[in-house]
Amino acid sequence: MPFTEASAPRNDSRQNVLLACGAVGATLLALIALGHDGRRIAQVAVLAAPMVLWLAWPLRRARLRRVRAALVWLWVMGFALDGVMRAYLLDTYQAAPDGAMVLGAVANTNAREGTEYLRMHWRSAVVWSAVVLAAGMLAAVFVRRGAVAASASAAPATRPRLPFWLRSLLLAVLLLACLAYASKPWRRLHPALFWTQWSHSVHTLRAAWADQQQMRDRMMAHARAIAPVPLEAGPSTVVLVITDSINRDNMALYGYGRPTTPRLLAHKAQAGGQMAVLQNAWSADASTLPALRNMFHFGLPESENPPHLLALARAAGYKVWWISNHDDLAIEQQHARFADVVDMVNRTPGRASASLDGEILDCVQEAQRDASAERKLIVVHLMGAHPHYSLRFPENANPFDDDIDAVETGLVKNGRSAWVRRFRQEYDAALLYHDFVVSELLQQTRSTGRPDDYRAWMYLSDHGQEVGHGSDRAGHSPSTASGYRIPAVIWRNREAMPHGAAQQQPFRADWTAWTLMDLLKIRWSHQMPERNVLDAAYRWQPPKIPVAAESFSR
Repeated sequence: MPFTEASAPRNDSRQNVLLACGAVGATLLALIALGHDGRRIAQVAVLAAPMVLWLAWPLRRARLRRVRAALVWLWVMGFALDGVMRAYLLDTYQAAPDGAMVLGAVANTNAREGTEYLRMHWRSAVVWSAVVLAAGMLAAVFVRRGAVAASASAAPATRPRLPFWLRSLLLAVLLLACLAYASKPWRRLHPALFWTQWSHSVHTLRAAWADQQQMRDRMMAHARAIAPVPLEAGPSTVVLVITDSINRDNMALYGYGRPTTPRLLAHKAQAGGQMAVLQNAWSADASTLPALRNMFHFGLPESENPPHLLALARAAGYKVWWISNHDDLAIEQQHARFADVVDMVNRTPGRASASLDGEILDCVQEAQRDASAERKLIVVHLMGAHPHYSLRFPENANPFDDDIDAVETGLVKNGRSAWVRRFRQEYDAALLYHDFVVSELLQQTRSTGRPDDYRAWMYLSDHGQEVGHGSDRAGHSPSTASGYRIPAVIWRNREAMPHGAAQQQPFRADWTAWTLMDLLKIRWSHQMPERNVLDAAYRWQPPKIPVAAESFSR
């Protein structure tokens, strides 16, 4: 029978109040525990407590009770969304929402890219949305059962009244909540305050990227003060190819079971000692922005005021091109605008961009043939296998689609789900097309210009990708070694490459600039040969990555 203030017995009214507070409180606590750990669970629970305890305050008017129910429900849903968002980021990326990786990714994402991200990860979105929906339905049932004040004419015996010990406990919790709201470290954990500040941080970060011309001017002045010197006279062309989201474990060049890199294998056979495939290459970062920052700043921290590689190249007399299939404001402002020529081939932002990397080949060929400069550095930035994988190769060009081979059999044996196996097929098809583009770029470098001109070419990925290797998921993965395992290949037409055991040495992508300065034949005052993989003095130091790698030599 529905509760009414006139007819319900005293004990029944008390039970309704306790049940309402208990059910809503337990729901909130479960959601808070999803997204927090340790003492933060208790801190956020105290912040959430006042509205839950409001359910124990008797209200006589039906309208006020409806308002209370609505406000308490909204309060619960605010904490629910906060807990679920934090839990998703923790489960997927082992990251907090205010961490540098997440803030950088969101600041560098537009609405369309966000939509496409959801399209790829809709399964996770459905699971977590179901959690929120279940919490909302449970809370909706119980927030309406808050305490009802008896009418003034009702007998005292029928008026609901909580035991003294319980009233004392509630008062103590309220006092603790007051102290929590007075404390800034506790208060800022409240979802309303936290996400407001989070949004402000994202906008601030975007604003900082909007115009970095002054920073670039300072970096150019710094590079000129260093006074780098070219070691050789005569024409020279160096090409740096940076790709996105390529895991070397999916390349036949590195022993993968599917023929994903037939052209690069052919180049390796033809080039002989002029080409080095670094067998154990690693990124120090699992996302693009920090990876590129480290590549171009020699892997040095900001506190050491490192120069920018492109600024040094220009100061040494190189004409620099930046040719990109990415539409990315942050990368353009932080790196591309150092170049003399910036050619952003793709102007459709987001994961849904269907601009194939082959679109850049003509632009690179024009730069190779450019006669306006004797020394040229051409930086090529590819989409590689950046999700969505199905958009990284031409339509109907997936030879691995539904192919029951040894790779597919191994994935099934390891318990990989059907959708991860499908992503692996698409990923491998993307690498096959990627092999075509990268091989064409190498062929252009090998064949363009006079035979005696110096030419060099370096290729690597910003980070890896998890596609069912270490876990049953696909995408960026800071929590597994697959997020850091990358390819790295170097070719030059003069001087033999390190061979044999030297190519087995581990290589760090954040040390790329030290090797590239060698390929550019530039001498400067801050040389560190121990970080140049082409130098006999090279000494490996493991990068600090947030996963335990079994070995950096595999």
